[in-house]
Amino acid sequence: MSKTIPVTGKVKYSITLDPGVWILDDRKIDLLTYFDEQQSQTDDLEEYTKAVASHFSREIQEGATYPPTLKTERKFEKQKMLTGTFGIPLKPFLENAEPLAEAGTLTIETLNGSVSYPLDKALTFILAFSYEGKPLTENGPVHILFNDGSNRLDPITDVRQFVLS
Repeated sequence: MSKTIPVTGKVKYSITLDPGVWILDDRKIDLLTYFDEQQSQTDDLEEYTKAVASHFSREIQEGATYPPTLKTERKFEKQKMLTGTFGIPLKPFLENAEPLAEAGTLTIETLNGSVSYPLDKALTFILAFSYEGKPLTENGPVHILFNDGSNRLDPITDVRQFVLS
């Protein structure tokens, strides 16, 4: 089983996705809470600005040295990474491949056949890549979940390739 997934077809750039490195990606989402929380649309730039402002404010109040609570926070985050169940949105990867204007469908090729979806729906998919801190080796390397969670119990598995047409 290949651990990488190519994105090909009607794209400006054919790319390869490697789920093994996503655990370190800031865009990852906790799948244990994601579908249960109220979904809100956020702007990435707005989130980044808030994070920088918060960090700057903290440095002003507490100085540039790291307080003991920051060490505890880091330890908690590390533990969460080692035991968490995570996914990542498919949208940024498809945008990086730059679909051509005539691309309107995403075909997901799996071990058991293929499934096609309109590109606008595919932009909302979530790629589950980790379960309880371990990569998805069984039926992996990723499972595809719909943004609304309707297929949480029966995700698209055994993904081998994404083809835009």
